[in-house]
Amino acid sequence: LVVPRPIAWVSSRSPEGVDNLAPHSFFTVVSMVPPLVAFVSSGRKDSVRNIEATGEFVVSVTPASVMEQVNITGTSFPPDVSEFDQAKVTREPAATVDVARVAESPAALECSLHSVVELGDGLLVVGQVRHIAVAEHVLKERGGGLHPEIESVNPVSRLGLDEWGVLGEIHTLTREKPA
Repeated sequence: LVVPRPIAWVSSRSPEGVDNLAPHSFFTVVSMVPPLVAFVSSGRKDSVRNIEATGEFVVSVTPASVMEQVNITGTSFPPDVSEFDQAKVTREPAATVDVARVAESPAALECSLHSVVELGDGLLVVGQVRHIAVAEHVLKERGGGLHPEIESVNPVSRLGLDEWGVLGEIHTLTREKPA
């Protein structure tokens, strides 16, 4: 019932140099200062093991144009197999961490590990955002600065089971200011 859920397309690198890429649909921002994001892994999978070993990861935004590839990277491949290769996803170097970003993604958050907390059957992975990369073609002038335009980013979300969501009608509401 908690839908839509944004997808953290998490890339990590094993100590042996294997690039891992996996979607995690329990994902959110947890702090602005310092900038922290978090995702939950159901069990200690390759993403978590790699992040714990190296202290680094990247969260790429999942645009609708690569929904099939995102789904493929959710497959439980052996640790020595790269989901980048299996899903035919293009790697690009990150600016601040030794982990590949997804070139097809319009935005990525480069993170260092803040903490891992075991909660029930999940592992909450919290990362401090070190760098935000946003493709110029999704940036629009708004409110006196450049901001990502959600229609251009066109993120896909998880709804449950095999159901995925894309953007629908968007409403703009100005927050009321207290008197």
